[in-house]
Amino acid sequence: MDKLVIEGGVRLKGEVVVSGSKNAVLPILAATLLTDDACIIKSVPNLRDTNTMVKILRSLGKNVEFDKNIVSISSTKNLGFVADYKLVSSMRASFCVLGPLVGKLKKAKVSLPGGCVIGIRPVDLHLKGLRALGADISIESGYVVAKASKLKGANIYLGGVYGSSVLATGNVMMAAALAQDKTVIESSACEPEVVDLADFLIKMGAKIKGHGTPVIEIEGVKHLHGATHTIIPDRIEAATLMVAALITDGDITIKNAFPKYLGAVIDKLEEAGASLVRIDNSVSVRCVKKLKAVNITTLPYPGFPTDMQAQIMSLMSITPGISIITEKIYPDRFMHVAELNRMGAYIQREGPHAIVNGVKELSGAPVMASDLRASACLVLAGLGARGKTTISRIYHLERGYENLEGKLESLGAKIWREKE
Repeated sequence: MDKLVIEGGVRLKGEVVVSGSKNAVLPILAATLLTDDACIIKSVPNLRDTNTMVKILRSLGKNVEFDKNIVSISSTKNLGFVADYKLVSSMRASFCVLGPLVGKLKKAKVSLPGGCVIGIRPVDLHLKGLRALGADISIESGYVVAKASKLKGANIYLGGVYGSSVLATGNVMMAAALAQDKTVIESSACEPEVVDLADFLIKMGAKIKGHGTPVIEIEGVKHLHGATHTIIPDRIEAATLMVAALITDGDITIKNAFPKYLGAVIDKLEEAGASLVRIDNSVSVRCVKKLKAVNITTLPYPGFPTDMQAQIMSLMSITPGISIITEKIYPDRFMHVAELNRMGAYIQREGPHAIVNGVKELSGAPVMASDLRASACLVLAGLGARGKTTISRIYHLERGYENLEGKLESLGAKIWREKE
């Protein structure tokens, strides 16, 4: 097992290109289960999670080739309906095979999901939506078992305790694409990744409108055909690189960033005093004056993304003043706080709030990653810290960032891998 070593205090400069979106590609790969035709997906990031989804598709009977960020998928004679525990339990997003399997085969047996340990993330909205379409669902020995003689469109409200659900919206939308009549999803997720999934389904022949709004309408069709699609860029990677520029007092141009997806993040960074110049799909980031503390509250899109909460905390930890970071999506997503404090940060947890007192500098230290975004947070902290930081359990980082250390190294960072 590898660990990541960072010698901090180096000012990052240069250009870097953002990879395809992890959160968009996984449900799009799952959506290929809805057709017997061939599909080609481009700009696929080479990640642990995408490779896990490829293995799941193969286990279900698909022929899958993954080469140079392109995934080519074709069908065998028989499509399976059982998604195994060993694969699904390692990645929560793999649960999105449930909707297309029920839509295509009218039956599915999918293990309850795993993934990052960031608090309770129930699947009740997924099951509620599929039941509304006519599926009979039970939980048996850790598996969700779904059966339906047919699926029929329905009006479905998918609002949850902490807002809308991206994966639940995707699961229901995929199943509804092959259901009879019209389905209306109210309180649907508005994230760009949901829009990207809908755009792919439309290329396959689905009839969908309203994607990107809280109300999505799907008119079911009898079958879907193959399609070619290019994945949108990863807005969380782009935002993480923005913070990397600021925490090192650097000057970075981030290409393929699509700043239109990052309004809330850009707004907070500019409020803190950062200079961001947007040209087409690129953004240049640098400090022109001393940053100041800002308060952050995570919310469903277009609000500030929960997937950037840990990274912005690393920046606020060395920004003068007091910032309050409130987590309204996953209230327990604060496992990175203790590790930042090990590096000299002064952060106090109060329920769903983190009170961050900015310190003059962080000091390099041995730290341990607990989840994907916490890993990125610790990398950023290491870049901005004095001395050497070693990060264990970096397999979390590999789940969602394609060659992050290589990209940072190209910007001048002193970062490398060592064996544990």
